[in-house]
Amino acid sequence: MSLEERSEYVQYRIKSALNTFDAAKVLAENGFWNSAVNRLYYAVFYAVNALLVKNEIDSVSHSGVRSQFSLHFIKSGKLDRKYGALLSELYDWRQKADYGNVFDFEPESVKPRFNDVLEMIREIEKEIAKSV
Repeated sequence: MSLEERSEYVQYRIKSALNTFDAAKVLAENGFWNSAVNRLYYAVFYAVNALLVKNEIDSVSHSGVRSQFSLHFIKSGKLDRKYGALLSELYDWRQKADYGNVFDFEPESVKPRFNDVLEMIREIEKEIAKSV
């Protein structure tokens, strides 16, 4: 991938993260909490993926994205540990929401994550801007 292609891809992924975050809000406003959890996870996933691509770090799976993010940005101290924990939590929640047997998330547990997710996306945007 050329530098220009990488840059375009990173911008596309950040835009996807923000659009997916907006979709999560619409789902939550209409009481679709499991689907909102799915979209919150993907909003963070897309942002993390953009950060990895920007830094030429390859990953081919969800677990690979999580481990590379942890290795290069959490353990190194570039980003706060809470973002690694949030990514892991949302991954687990998405698994439960999408594949759990008769499980429904409650608004009280999901609502606080909206601010956390938006904060994480914004911090990732700042980290991407640093590595211009």
